Amino acid sequence: MRLRQLMLVFVAAFVPYLVAQDLDSAWRKYNRTDYDGALADLSGRTGAPALALRGRCQYMLDDFKAAVETFEQAIALEPGNSVSWNWLGKAFGRRAESASAFAAPGLAVKARKAFEKAVELDPRNTEAMSDLLEYYLAAPGFLGGGVGKAQALAGRIAAADPVEGHWARAQVARKQKRPDAAEQELRQAMELAPREIGRVLDLARFLARQQRYAESDELFRAAARLGPGHPKWLYARAETLIQSKRNLPEARDLLRRYLAADLTPDDPKRREAEALLREAGA
Repeated sequence: MRLRQLMLVFVAAFVPYLVAQDLDSAWRKYNRTDYDGALADLSGRTGAPALALRGRCQYMLDDFKAAVETFEQAIALEPGNSVSWNWLGKAFGRRAESASAFAAPGLAVKARKAFEKAVELDPRNTEAMSDLLEYYLAAPGFLGGGVGKAQALAGRIAAADPVEGHWARAQVARKQKRPDAAEQELRQAMELAPREIGRVLDLARFLARQQRYAESDELFRAAARLGPGHPKWLYARAETLIQSKRNLPEARDLLRRYLAADLTPDDPKRREAEALLREAGA
């Protein structure tokens, strides 16, 4: 009996370790954008953390219907998980984008409700607040959108994260067709976080959309000094050149370098870069 008890204690202590190790392997593959490999590691796993990671992989593979179902399963096990609610909102949103005119409004409302639930559960979840802000700005009033709602939410984002708050207010100003105010907010975000390459790129892209190419190009050079060969810089610079129909050979070279880089889930997907490459005439 004593040996059996010792074995039970050993199993109780060791199984959670094995579970964690399995998730570590899946997370490593996910972070390298090896979503199929991560899904293989997660096969048969039914715990909430494993389901949430599986949903992310399905989302990244554009299987949004499966992602919705998986995140709903994860939330049934962990209803208080703000991150899972936010990912459920993302998945509903992507389903709405490609749905029929009859189905899209219902899916959009489900996306909004999931985002709002994520923010309710964790009022400092700035990613969820930013996703909800983008929904408010994009959706018409009958689907729960509105600039007023976005403006109020931008204030809450600023209270949680001043840098992200400036970005949020810039998005509201752009929606209100106030480019001077949007530029000021993006400059303040960059000044508060001068070493964050994404903040420099936000302003560079904004100025390019205003056809202020000399200023935009200077900021792209500054971003390149912060992160030489950074995937976000490669993609943003190439996309901006293509949108402005300038220096397409350079854009093609940048996209080829991007496709050869080690990407993460936070970077634009390879198929998006491949589509841009075709647009650039490759």
